[in-house]
Amino acid sequence: MSQSPTIPPGPAGVSVVVIAYNDAELVGDAVRSALAQGPAVTEVVAVDDCSSDATAAVLEELAAAEPRLTVVRRTDNSGGCGTPRNDGIAAATAPYVMFLDSDDVLPPGAVAALLATAEEHGSEVTVGRAVRRELPAGRDVPWQPGLYREAAVYESPEAEPKLLHDTLCVNKLYRRDFLNDRQLRFPDGKFTYEDFVFTARVYAAAPRVAVVPQLVYVWHVRRAAAQVSISLARKDIANWQARIAAHTRAVEALRAADRKALAAACRTKFIDYDLCLYLRELRVRDAGYQGDWWRLTRDYLAAFEAAEVAAAAAPARWAAAVVLAAEAPRDLDRLSQLAADPARLTPPYATAESGPVWADDLGVALDGLDVLPADRLPLTVDATLLPGRRGILKLRVHELYGRLGALTSADVEFVPRDGGDSALTLTAPMVAGDGGWSGQVPVTLARLAAAGGRGTQIWDLRVRLNTPTGSGPHTTLRAQPSGLRRTAVPGSRYGVLLVQPYRTSSGSLAVRLAPGVQGAIGVVGGKLRRLTRTARSTRR
Repeated sequence: MSQSPTIPPGPAGVSVVVIAYNDAELVGDAVRSALAQGPAVTEVVAVDDCSSDATAAVLEELAAAEPRLTVVRRTDNSGGCGTPRNDGIAAATAPYVMFLDSDDVLPPGAVAALLATAEEHGSEVTVGRAVRRELPAGRDVPWQPGLYREAAVYESPEAEPKLLHDTLCVNKLYRRDFLNDRQLRFPDGKFTYEDFVFTARVYAAAPRVAVVPQLVYVWHVRRAAAQVSISLARKDIANWQARIAAHTRAVEALRAADRKALAAACRTKFIDYDLCLYLRELRVRDAGYQGDWWRLTRDYLAAFEAAEVAAAAAPARWAAAVVLAAEAPRDLDRLSQLAADPARLTPPYATAESGPVWADDLGVALDGLDVLPADRLPLTVDATLLPGRRGILKLRVHELYGRLGALTSADVEFVPRDGGDSALTLTAPMVAGDGGWSGQVPVTLARLAAAGGRGTQIWDLRVRLNTPTGSGPHTTLRAQPSGLRRTAVPGSRYGVLLVQPYRTSSGSLAVRLAPGVQGAIGVVGGKLRRLTRTARSTRR
């Protein structure tokens, strides 16, 4: 068990600002997680944004038993997250400030780790690792993991422009006098993605930034919640408009402070992350949304400098170039695959005199493809799972402009969706054919189900391609429509095993297993309940 960092002697302490609105069920857990940080937290300032539920009562009850808790009640609802955070900064008295949302928690030792590092290095901003915890499964997805693999200190953000990729305000510790002296505050009122602008304003002020590799924030993701978070509410075109507006304000803040390199890096980050995030889902939106999204995105990207686009990673910059070159939405499935993580460049593979291009009728150059390292090649591996007592997994690997060379086999891993190591690895011999390689391997689905235990299981599939000289690229499998059929497989262990291969939002192949009669009934019943809810909402 790792020990918490030793806090240097002295008056240093942290005010944790918790903001809440109509979150009576969860705000108590958030506040208690802050109070449980120990002496590093000298006060918790809970700002109730004029809730109409029992949020205020929950906070007052906690405050009655805990002198470190101060409750600030707003008399009118601000409509956003920025104003209550600003209220929290104004009420804070400790030398350092940290923010916590009412539906998230701080893991043990988080504040002590940040505070010890801030005091040691004299950093105005100290940042740490965060995870998105998918509930109720509890699976943790690292947030911007490349930034937090090891400790580091940067004299200013220009020393590491990729800090701009982390737009969260909650996994950071701020020196309060730095915020006050520079008058650094969030946008007030109903402003979506307010943390984009705040983070840009903070970095525009050129703070010393220290990085700790410890986990300091747990961001709860509740996709089935009645009211989903802003980051998940992407079905409305207004969400994309708000994201562009916030990003524009962030760039303006950096430029106003003459941080030209950071402003350019902020725009490049928009292509690398924001653009791809929404492109993955664009194919499933309605035609009206697609048209509006395309127009808004083209208008915004048109203002970017060529160098800002070129600095984006391939293949994200190829996607941006396609959007800029085409006046109307096109090739949405291909673009969603290109924007996936890992990226897939699907056929057809067109070529011009200058080299690989997007399509015969759209000569967007796939620049840099020839120098991409093997582990970053946007390979496409098609897969079809044919369930049965002895299932079959069929694979087809598409050659990518001669970059693969030769393949001998493919190792396919079945990885549990809720976290953990692969439970089953199968090796398929690969045979060269027209434009690539193909192969197949038997899959004993009962063995996979036994590894997953009772209840419904979801398995993601990953593949590593092997060459005559050793291991090659690692990617996911692209689901083929012909294999997406639910099948009941008889077996001696479970009586029946319900198998459902399906395509994820990014186009990857995954498989859902429901062992036993009760598991099968549960899956079917869940589908019926969803259909019933859909029918009811349609009648409304």
